[in-house]
Amino acid sequence: MATEKKIDYVILGLLSHEELTGYEIKKRMDTTLKYFWGASYGSIYPALSDLVRRGFATKKEDTQNKRNKLIYTITDEGREYLKEWLAVPVEKDELRYETLLKLFFGNEQGAEQSLLHIKSFEEKIKKELPYLLGAEQTLKNCLDDDTTHKYYLLTVQFGIKTYNAYLEWCEEAKKFLTETENG
Repeated sequence: MATEKKIDYVILGLLSHEELTGYEIKKRMDTTLKYFWGASYGSIYPALSDLVRRGFATKKEDTQNKRNKLIYTITDEGREYLKEWLAVPVEKDELRYETLLKLFFGNEQGAEQSLLHIKSFEEKIKKELPYLLGAEQTLKNCLDDDTTHKYYLLTVQFGIKTYNAYLEWCEEAKKFLTETENG
């Protein structure tokens, strides 16, 4: 299972909630999953074809609209495959931020450029945080109707706490660079 592509599990997880087209899968990744996972059309469609070939998903053509869409559904085998993966311990969580990479090598540019990178990172976080806070409230309101939302809520709350920690770090980093540059 360690050699499997994670995109397979992401797609099966999304399909475990509802039937989706490839476009809708991409849209979910660009909205609800974007804070912790992403994928391109170039990886989604080959993965969908492979999941169908392996019997983990089915596809049917929706001819009700002018554009014929392929709608994908998880199979019992796909659901079992997803559950097996969910039971396996996490291999590795990665933290990859270009901002941190540039700061690591900041001695090549100096404090002024590094401060700009930190401020840019901070602005992005401040822009995204309200969306997470709104999602948190929406999910809390849905808990009485659908308890599956508690799992979504946990990921959103993780994001909120993480983003708040990032903002705290930004303040400390800006202060540190300013003081050490001027002192």
